[in-house]
Amino acid sequence: MKQTISVLVENQAGVLNRITGLFSRRAFNIESLAVGPTDDPTISRITIIVDSGNNVVDQVEKQLNKLVDVIKVRTLEENNLIGRELMILKVNATNKTRQDIMTICSIYGAKVDDISPTSMTLELSDTPDRLDTFQSMMRPFSILEVVRTGVIAVQKGSGKI
Repeated sequence: MKQTISVLVENQAGVLNRITGLFSRRAFNIESLAVGPTDDPTISRITIIVDSGNNVVDQVEKQLNKLVDVIKVRTLEENNLIGRELMILKVNATNKTRQDIMTICSIYGAKVDDISPTSMTLELSDTPDRLDTFQSMMRPFSILEVVRTGVIAVQKGSGKI
């Protein structure tokens, strides 16, 4: 079962290393990790996706709260979060295939970032499942490169971390 953990931390050198070290020492696999500053430049938000049971997440949450640079930790419930991931994908494109690629992009809401005589670079922000589907739709055109950010998430409604 995938769990989403949101952590507010002081924006300091070494904080990410201490947090990932905590997961590593306990042999918990991090499926996705995204870090970025908040509206306060002294605070960063870390979104961690782990594949484990609830008791494991409770244990990790308690351990994270013990770290000095951690301000707040919250496990976001799957049905109570808005999560998105960014993907940039480069595919082979010819005059014959370019229109088909554009049609798929239009259906998925993908943006064309770059066009060259032999390739197209596409950008899409959506749920991981929709990104997976979009990527599979692009495979027949021969994918040259794929870069994905990992999920970022916020709690639905007026609640906040």
